[in-house]
Amino acid sequence: SASPNPEYFLEKAEKVKGYGDAYNVTDNQRAMVRLSSFASAVLCLREGIEPIMQMVCRDKNRIAMQSEILGASAVGVRNVLCLMGDPMSSGDHKDAKEVYDLDPMHQIRMIKEMRDSGRLLNGLKIPEGPKIYIGAVANPFAEEMETQVEKLGKKVDAGADFIQTQAIYDIEGFEHWMDLVRERDLHKRCHILCGIIPIKSSKTADFLSKNVAGIKIPEGILDRVQDAKNPEETGIEISLELIGRLKRIKGIKGIHLMPVGWENAVPMIAEKADLVPRPEF
Repeated sequence: SASPNPEYFLEKAEKVKGYGDAYNVTDNQRAMVRLSSFASAVLCLREGIEPIMQMVCRDKNRIAMQSEILGASAVGVRNVLCLMGDPMSSGDHKDAKEVYDLDPMHQIRMIKEMRDSGRLLNGLKIPEGPKIYIGAVANPFAEEMETQVEKLGKKVDAGADFIQTQAIYDIEGFEHWMDLVRERDLHKRCHILCGIIPIKSSKTADFLSKNVAGIKIPEGILDRVQDAKNPEETGIEISLELIGRLKRIKGIKGIHLMPVGWENAVPMIAEKADLVPRPEF
């Protein structure tokens, strides 16, 4: 939300608290002004919720990024997800300038250098490195799978500790992608979390399949949602089936639920998929 009132954010956070190990707080998704990811992460920490702060390359140069990483670590944020960011053309400030000083690969490498070597990108030594677990994204169906696996390998080489995939609906195709990942032993060098977006309605399914790059929804799933007497119930069932199959794929370390405004679905899915109670660390 673009509201500065924290209650709106906290109301949503309370619905999902306890159903995951960590929670993404987005960074001006769809190139629209929202409550900042940094502030959202701080609100999460106050509520005892482990945040994953996002940082898109679209809006910040290397100075702002490094400053925010230091600040995030200072207040107790331990996870950062590195992203390119949706283009300005998809948002509501189409005349805004895109920064793209760094791409996610260099962004990941920069944070790793800060953390492990205690150095800024210009080589300057800092008193101590930020304690940050570095995340990146993967989109198995965005283009040729070999190309996507190569990109994943470069992100892991750069220092990515965990990977969040785009939403997965085509399990057979994803299994092939994971075959390529395992051939390169990438699953041993990072933690791969599979994306799941619960389908609330046929309108949601249609939007995802036509407008979101890298989301491939098989006809069988589209037909089930289209013909459903209770689309929400069917959407939950589909999510549970997908999670059940994903959990059996070697090399998968977790599930990344993306409710996209349907927070009430998270407890239902987590409980029925035996994802709760969460383990203690």
